[in-house]
Amino acid sequence: MAKIRVLIADDHAVLRSGLRVLINLQPDMEVVGEAADGHEAVEKVLEVEPDVALVDITMPAGGGIKAIEQMHRECPKTRVLVLTMHDDVAYLRSALAAGGSGYIVKKAADSELLSAIRAVHRGHMFLEVIPPGSAAPEVLGTPGTGGQARPGGPKGLLSQREREVLALLAQGFTNQQIANRLCLSIKTVETYRSRLAEKLDLRNRADLVRYALEIGLVGPGKFAPKGKPS
Repeated sequence: MAKIRVLIADDHAVLRSGLRVLINLQPDMEVVGEAADGHEAVEKVLEVEPDVALVDITMPAGGGIKAIEQMHRECPKTRVLVLTMHDDVAYLRSALAAGGSGYIVKKAADSELLSAIRAVHRGHMFLEVIPPGSAAPEVLGTPGTGGQARPGGPKGLLSQREREVLALLAQGFTNQQIANRLCLSIKTVETYRSRLAEKLDLRNRADLVRYALEIGLVGPGKFAPKGKPS
């Protein structure tokens, strides 16, 4: 079985060394490159085309957010997992908007980091930030409301099935995978997606993830199912 090819981008050599050892010890992973700043990170991604790029936000020479944007634009097959010291919603939103597929804080356990790498490689989102219950509407905002959540707004209008579909969509599942998990036809899933877009005015995946975060459908401990999608 092919290993997950990982690139590490962080300006701390000691951290890169530790991560390299940890990742290379995994039977299903290998480190294929390293970078110490934003410019080098982009160059390395274009050179080796890793499956997953592990990127710090606060790096010299352009910074991590700018690097993520360029990676997402020029090498879309590479999934970007942010590894950062910033346990803050504002940084999370910036990372998602730039094209990141996951966000994990450096204080997280090694097992969480490895789970995150595997999750984003499978096409899921993985977020490790914001203590449960603290994703307040006034922080995350609701699409189409200028950052202010509307009391009794769209959240209350969603059926249980719509909420299930929304949660799975936010985690990166395809229509077929959602249909399999919920025992629905693909056409029915497509109908739910259209209904959600109309009710919530969600135009892209980033908006969808933000809204699912806001109403508590996804978040730490809720993203990235342990097993492969059925």
